[in-house]
Amino acid sequence: MKRPIIPYNPKLKERARWLRNNSTISEIILWKYLKGKQIHGFDFHRQRPVDNYIIDFFCSELYLGIELDGYSHLLDISELRDKRKQEKLKNLGVRLIRFWDEEIFNDLDNVLRVIEISVLEQSKKLGLK
Repeated sequence: MKRPIIPYNPKLKERARWLRNNSTISEIILWKYLKGKQIHGFDFHRQRPVDNYIIDFFCSELYLGIELDGYSHLLDISELRDKRKQEKLKNLGVRLIRFWDEEIFNDLDNVLRVIEISVLEQSKKLGLK
């Protein structure tokens, strides 16, 4: 069953392109494991506009997003913005999982395990593969 496409704000395309070209080290590291359908054959995209937000990594087939949080997310305003983003995406049917940059640097095996479990859960929930 094909899921409906979530519209996006076209004004975010340029910003998403800039973010792809200026990836953080944690994004570069994780991308090595997500690109090329390496996680159970599902395709992830970097810095994907979804609704009025940009998600660090997004699998449109699974409606699964991955966000990496760095030091800027320690600020109170970022926490509120992130909660609002997560709630809005949840209402659109997107499951969002978050990791701290430090987890990518220090516990990558566990991060990949959580992503793999999330992919399997979402694909089962949606009746895929």
